Amino acid sequence: MKMTLYVAKNSIVHKSDPITKLTYCLVAAIVPYIIPNHLFAFVIMLLSISLLLLGKVFRKMIPIYILSLFLLITIVIIQGIFHPDNVTPLFMLGPITFYQEGLLIASLLIIRIINMLSAFGVVILTTQPDDLIEALVKKGMSPRIGYVIGSVLQIIPQMSSMVGTIMDAQRSRGLETEGKLSTRIKAFIPLIGPVIMNSLIATRERSIALEIRGFNSKRKKTFLRDEKEFLFGKPYQLLLILCFIGAIIWRIFQ
Repeated sequence: MKMTLYVAKNSIVHKSDPITKLTYCLVAAIVPYIIPNHLFAFVIMLLSISLLLLGKVFRKMIPIYILSLFLLITIVIIQGIFHPDNVTPLFMLGPITFYQEGLLIASLLIIRIINMLSAFGVVILTTQPDDLIEALVKKGMSPRIGYVIGSVLQIIPQMSSMVGTIMDAQRSRGLETEGKLSTRIKAFIPLIGPVIMNSLIATRERSIALEIRGFNSKRKKTFLRDEKEFLFGKPYQLLLILCFIGAIIWRIFQ
């Protein structure tokens, strides 16, 4: 059973320092909000997508982009029609008028959302959770917080695997799980109880296992695995932090 969203590939992105990738993710996601410029946000978005392509994981992001289409279309409709600053009509769709000002704002929001999804995809799809958490703990982060981060990164694949197992069990008992939308909805409802119960049981078992292994011990922790050598370490992290500070300074004096 696959417990993470990590995709194993032989790429320079996979070999990069997890802290550097996490720093890039945060900076790339926040800076386009600090600097509200279409061209700047678009360049950052292209950089994030380029990293996904370089890491050979862009295909894994396509379903995420498709799922976000409803949100993006909603943004275009609401901003293009109802934004309070709308003045200049751009085009009409039947009796509905879309305005230039609202569509410009909508386009910036869409670029920011796609960039944010892509930046987080770079971290989640190309970084093993163990490497990321271990690197953060070695930097001084509390192991408790590391455990929480690891649980969050694993919850989606765990839930997907659990749902698949329960659906197989339901099919073996003669429950219809495929076909029309109404049939799938009826099949989904009986899944809710077992999924929640199994999640609670798994959480309890994990907490017991951590207690047995001395997770709450006050003594200095040691690491089982040897320290790995990664590319693009501290100098690149410092550069990203300087870019972030520069964006804040630019916004203050702009």
